[in-house]
Amino acid sequence: PDLAPSDFHLFGTLKQHLGDQHFADDDDVHHEVLLWMRQQPKEFYAAGIGAMIKRWDKCVNIGGDYVKNKIASK
Repeated sequence: PDLAPSDFHLFGTLKQHLGDQHFADDDDVHHEVLLWMRQQPKEFYAAGIGAMIKRWDKCVNIGGDYVKNKIASK
């Protein structure tokens, strides 16, 4: 199965943080990303790792077969 990369957890919140900011050059972007990453609490990274472990565990438990997400109707 095609599992999301481990850094997928970062992208949404980082994108929100960067928003509509404009940077003079790549060094400014690099600096802002590093600053943002350092400001995240340990729990933020723990949540991403925990979600990754759950996905891997689910994959292993079904023998690597395709998993279809089901949305329950109310």
